[in-house]
Amino acid sequence: MIEDDDLAALRQEMKGVTPLKGVRKVDRSSSKVAEPTLQHRRQMAVTVEQKSTNHLSDEIIDLVQPLDSLEYRSNGVSLGVFRNLKRGQYSIDARLDLHRMKMLAAREAVYRFIQDCQRFDTRSAIILHGKGELSEPKAFLKSCVNTWLKQIPEVIAFHSAQKHHGGVGALYVLIKKSDRLKLENKLHINRGREDTDF
Repeated sequence: MIEDDDLAALRQEMKGVTPLKGVRKVDRSSSKVAEPTLQHRRQMAVTVEQKSTNHLSDEIIDLVQPLDSLEYRSNGVSLGVFRNLKRGQYSIDARLDLHRMKMLAAREAVYRFIQDCQRFDTRSAIILHGKGELSEPKAFLKSCVNTWLKQIPEVIAFHSAQKHHGGVGALYVLIKKSDRLKLENKLHINRGREDTDF
């Protein structure tokens, strides 16, 4: 507690001193932000809906070489099925050409292509990515496709194509059966018919 004498001395010392003007650090005045119009809110909602659910990496890519043969087989794909894929013995029901595409456009194209293949029960497809002998870094798009396809659960296997289909500049891709097709096959088996398809 300050004594009366001390307080009087302090006041005497502070005589003629003007207090500094305080700068307000937080503005508490509630500035009114105009409510977005109904039309603007609808546009924002549409934009959110249209955002891609694409989860494919655009940063971490395993680099491969232009003449490398690529292959991938997930659990559950038999060696016989994989051998047939490697030999190009399945009919190609869908085709995606990525030549001259930039990386982000190719990433979106690959993702949508595989989703569409499964939606329309396409089981065997081909993706043409090119060798990338002139790209910098070399085989960049090929490396991207190799990485991306392994990140898509609907892709159960892929292998570099035969020469007449593009060789190491293309990939045969096997796509998982859709739930609808699995149910259909189950019904066929229950009726006594074998499902011999991959």
